[in-house]
Amino acid sequence: MPSKSSARIAALTVAAVCSTVSSVVLTSPAHADAVAVHDIQGSTRTSPLAGQQVTDVAGIVTGVRTYGSSRGFWIQGPSADADPATSEGVFVFTSSTPKVAVGDSVTVSGLVTEFVPGGASTGNQSVTEITRPTVTVVSGGNALPAATVVDSRSVPAAYAPEGDPAAGGSVNGLTLRPKKYALDFYESLEGMNVAIGSSRVVTATDPYSELWVTVEPHENPNRRGGTVYGSYSSQNTGRLQIQSLIPTATQPFPTANVGDTLKGTTEGPLDYNQFGGYTLTARTIGTVEAGGLERETTRKQSRTELAVATYNVENLDPTDGTFADHAAAIVEHLQSPDIVSLEEIQDNNGATNDGTVAADLTMKKLTDAIVAAGGPAYEWRSIDPVDLADGGEPGGNIRQAFLYNPARVSFVDRAGGDATTAVGVTKVRGKARLTASPGRVDPANAAWTNSRKPLAGEFVFRGESVFVIANHFASKGGDQSLHAQVQPPARSSETQRHLQATAVNAFVKDILAKQRNADVITLGDINDFEFSTTTKLLEADGALWSAVKSLPSSERYSYDYQGNSQVLDQILISPSIRKGGFAYDSVHINSEFSDQISDHDPQVLRFRP
Repeated sequence: MPSKSSARIAALTVAAVCSTVSSVVLTSPAHADAVAVHDIQGSTRTSPLAGQQVTDVAGIVTGVRTYGSSRGFWIQGPSADADPATSEGVFVFTSSTPKVAVGDSVTVSGLVTEFVPGGASTGNQSVTEITRPTVTVVSGGNALPAATVVDSRSVPAAYAPEGDPAAGGSVNGLTLRPKKYALDFYESLEGMNVAIGSSRVVTATDPYSELWVTVEPHENPNRRGGTVYGSYSSQNTGRLQIQSLIPTATQPFPTANVGDTLKGTTEGPLDYNQFGGYTLTARTIGTVEAGGLERETTRKQSRTELAVATYNVENLDPTDGTFADHAAAIVEHLQSPDIVSLEEIQDNNGATNDGTVAADLTMKKLTDAIVAAGGPAYEWRSIDPVDLADGGEPGGNIRQAFLYNPARVSFVDRAGGDATTAVGVTKVRGKARLTASPGRVDPANAAWTNSRKPLAGEFVFRGESVFVIANHFASKGGDQSLHAQVQPPARSSETQRHLQATAVNAFVKDILAKQRNADVITLGDINDFEFSTTTKLLEADGALWSAVKSLPSSERYSYDYQGNSQVLDQILISPSIRKGGFAYDSVHINSEFSDQISDHDPQVLRFRP
């Protein structure tokens, strides 16, 4: 595996116990009274033998992991029992490079352990392992157990059972029902040799040599090949992560975009890790058949339309090599919007933690690159944050910034805005106006602790005022994964976003109270879905409406995560804009591609103020 992958993949199943590998013995056969693999696995998610020593567990080696600190191998028992809930495979954690090969018949003695990838605080499911093993190789070159096929016929439509309230919502103690629930089905195959046929790629190859496919091709598809995530209660069961056990020197991991096909058979042990849950660790991997996906280009706004965009440029700082690419994205694919809200602009020396907060060098490098790409001479406005107060990469001091094309739109500069002063709204000659422009919305509110404060600005287009509020809400860090042992999983990060949404909604209402027909746009990386409570709080009392909902449900996404195409970036509009008519476009230039320059797709709104 490439070195950049090893550090992350090392965390996938490394055991939480101090393990040693005994020397390999080549003579002793398994004891007649030894337990079988399915006895170790049991019919629930945790082993009935956890914490106990087992002796001479027989199996055929189906995969060997030789990289990182999660080194070990998988074995599959020679004879299955009649219970479909009990897996016939298990991972043997060795800590050092295993001295076995695929096809070896072995016996293993050791300690049965339940390891939770990422730690118990994540709420992840556990992996049943044999640790501190003594391994005996009985013979080599044996045929492998026939792979269990994972496809649309075998994966259930329902995702997971509800957890046991008496166990804090955990499903660990529930008897597996592999014919009813997808998570139970995958758990019943943990450690076993599995195979998929030709399958559509639904998340592109990432820097860690991983990609995602779907074995349910008709499950919430979009026209570009992805699988759309549109509800908490309707999970996409066919998503499966693919990694490789093959050294890259022998066979480089395939590079694929969404909509490509991983063609042929991909086969290997089914693992579980913190970075996606159930993962086919491929011993044999298919080849990529290109689907021909191309980056989208939105249409140019007309002379009388104001085009407003949001774009997360992913920790952009002057040392990055992506400025020309971001400029091309804005000029060519977004067609040079009149106003662009940028998220994740870092300070002038990026993640260097030395007290620097200014980002003028970052912004100049970007605006110069846009001109070089044939775009307009954008001007920009922002407010430098207090050092280390807004979260993100330590030392980076990310913030939102406005780009605007002065040939098309003017910015109303009104002094008084700084990192800690709250912008207000007054009424002058029957019209709303900001007390400072640019200004920050309620920056002292606890909702913004270690998070980006909203940036408000007042613009004028063809004589009409437009209020724009740029946001970057708190991330989903700390939420339990979709594949967690707690079902439904807890989304603890929502608490802060709900407070943030409430604060922004109150500010928008303040503007509308001064001028009922004011054109207000709230946009940015909301870090939450269009169907979420966060969005509903932003929309409360009709103050705003998320314009991405004007698109067909199959086209609503700006981000691709673990096989789910989903909405994180939004543009919300006030009633006057919605009533007057608008055009909305989620411009897919990043999230579906392996060579992305950001993990977010920009969004564009066009309307006539």
